[in-house]
Amino acid sequence: MKKIAYIEIDTHAEIAQSFIDIMRDTKDFTIDYYFSKKIKDRISKNEEAVFLSDSSMILDQLKEKGYDLIIIGTVHRFFNTFLAITKKYNTAVIAHNLNFTKASKLDLVKSVFKKDVMYRLKLWMKEGLLYSSKVYQASGALLVLDEAMSSEKYQFLPLFYTKNGHAAENKDRVVVIPGGVSQKRRDYHYIFKTLKNAKTDKPCEFVFLGKATGSELKDLERLSQKLPDNIRITYFSERVSAEDFEKWMQKADVLWCPIQEQTEFFSLKETYGVTKMTGNLGDAVAYGKWAVFPARYPSKLDFIIPEKGNILEQLNELSHLHFNFQKHYSKIEIQKKTEQILFRLISK
Repeated sequence: MKKIAYIEIDTHAEIAQSFIDIMRDTKDFTIDYYFSKKIKDRISKNEEAVFLSDSSMILDQLKEKGYDLIIIGTVHRFFNTFLAITKKYNTAVIAHNLNFTKASKLDLVKSVFKKDVMYRLKLWMKEGLLYSSKVYQASGALLVLDEAMSSEKYQFLPLFYTKNGHAAENKDRVVVIPGGVSQKRRDYHYIFKTLKNAKTDKPCEFVFLGKATGSELKDLERLSQKLPDNIRITYFSERVSAEDFEKWMQKADVLWCPIQEQTEFFSLKETYGVTKMTGNLGDAVAYGKWAVFPARYPSKLDFIIPEKGNILEQLNELSHLHFNFQKHYSKIEIQKKTEQILFRLISK
């Protein structure tokens, strides 16, 4: 039986949770998880071996454990620590922003003074920011979670499977827009404008499934007063609990995901579907839902539908169609593919 360590002491608790879920009950691997307190508090565990960790502890914790492979879930800080790990052990790193993985020292220095200056100076002076690209270069493998982003350099690691592919049974149509309500990653201004001018004779509820703040929250408050009687909106001014997220995703007839074409990470431009994955893809797979994306979004997946024409009619039509997620994304099939990738990473 092969031994793996999975480290997440930075950001992506949801990806760590996906790895736990897909590898639960595996017969070929034993896995130890090293999480910061922030991550550990957000993880749902059964019998997994989970250890509290941070950048000052992790190197000592890995000593003499004899792991065949170490997976680092996020390298967006603690670059000194992660560089030491990648130099010493067989390591695979999950890459979330591909342009950041190859940023030059000059790019990084320039970025320090563009935004969040004090925080970025800390990363530069104390956490080895200028070594960030070396961490990715020293790693035995770079992994991506969207197959469309895979290449000879970036290997696809399948983690998302459909937990419940049953169609929702709602009296009125329920359209869920998952994600934090911020204009930075999704075009909420477009959604607000569309709903404000909506004309439909079918009752429908639009759920903004993420925390809304600032101008977006004010826009939602105003919008809720101007909608026709047969259109309702639900939104949240506090962080959405895991229970509420689960409830609404299960209830959704269809997902509406107006992804921005471009975003930034560390002031470096990233393009969704090309150099950066959107979490909405994993949402659609996990809950077995059709998802409408902007027409410009590059995807060959059958359940990702390009937006066109009358969006309200399109959302209504999709809610009546069936896609067999279990055929393509059952846990057994995805776990088998994930295990094959892990064996290759260990034997290379």
